[in-house]
Amino acid sequence: MSPRMSAGARRELAVEAAMAEFAHGGYDGTSTWTIARRVGVSQPYMFRLFPTKHALFLAAAERCFDGIEDVLRAAAAGLHGEDAMAAMAEAYGRLPLDEPDLLRMQLKVHAIAVRDEEVGRLGRIRWARLWRVVSELSGEEPGEIAGFLSAGLLLNVVTAFGVPHATGDDLPRSIADWAEGLRGVETLSDHPDPL
Repeated sequence: MSPRMSAGARRELAVEAAMAEFAHGGYDGTSTWTIARRVGVSQPYMFRLFPTKHALFLAAAERCFDGIEDVLRAAAAGLHGEDAMAAMAEAYGRLPLDEPDLLRMQLKVHAIAVRDEEVGRLGRIRWARLWRVVSELSGEEPGEIAGFLSAGLLLNVVTAFGVPHATGDDLPRSIADWAEGLRGVETLSDHPDPL
């Protein structure tokens, strides 16, 4: 017989499950019942861990940002300057395959922040922190950091849309080639077959 799991351990499982579920279904499309089932607890117990769905979403959003920071810190370990930036860019470029829920959840956070002040506030705090983390790890100037974070957001978008792309320095050229290949396709009705 396995030992009983503490509320803290269940809370951690709930946050992980919530991140995975919200990453796929978004805030509106994900029920606390689904998350509770994934954790193996009842919905009332889930509400003892987190008083509201909103509180659970905020915890999952925090975990998402923590996960991205962890990836960047691990990639840049022992490096500085351009070497750190290159290593972080390579690691972030692997996220669609290695940890796709991080990117999906990040997109969901952005979408909800438009209408939810508390999520927007969390996003502002965590983006400022992410900026500082990249700055501290690399020592690079603000323009380089802005370029790095911009490329990360571009990667999120092309991944969400299923755009075939390369990573690293080849990302812009691969997207430009893809876009050029769709010249003349301006609306869905211009190209009824899946792209």
